[in-house]
Amino acid sequence: MKIIVDADACPKKVLQICFRVAKEYELDVWTIASINHHIESDHHITVDSGSQEADLKVINVTEKGDIVITQDWGLASIVLSKSAVCLSPSGREYSPEKIDFMMEERELKARHRRAGGRTKGPKKRKTEDDKLFEHSLRRVINIAAAGHEAGK
Repeated sequence: MKIIVDADACPKKVLQICFRVAKEYELDVWTIASINHHIESDHHITVDSGSQEADLKVINVTEKGDIVITQDWGLASIVLSKSAVCLSPSGREYSPEKIDFMMEERELKARHRRAGGRTKGPKKRKTEDDKLFEHSLRRVINIAAAGHEAGK
């Protein structure tokens, strides 16, 4: 199990939490970002700045049981199909049961914007968001570790 961070749009605090928690659990953190971002990480992969380059690399390095951090719903959908766990930087766990609905919602909002409509952007990040993310990350790691122990 490794933690893979789609680091192109990941808040700095989330990255710091990932590194700190991963160290406690003796997990590797892989960061993936375009050449436009400077990330300090033992396992960093730099990709071209082309559209979807980072997402494609995340998909290629993700294996069953990994934990992926992304706010991209499309990427989350593919990661879930690879039997990986996926969290948003806000700590929300993407689930196979809800991802189809989320993708449908994304498409409806995109259509609305193409037609000239406006949608709300993300809310300003708060300390509570960092706490929720850390709690969610620890929870999915513990669940995965318990499942691994049971499978031995």
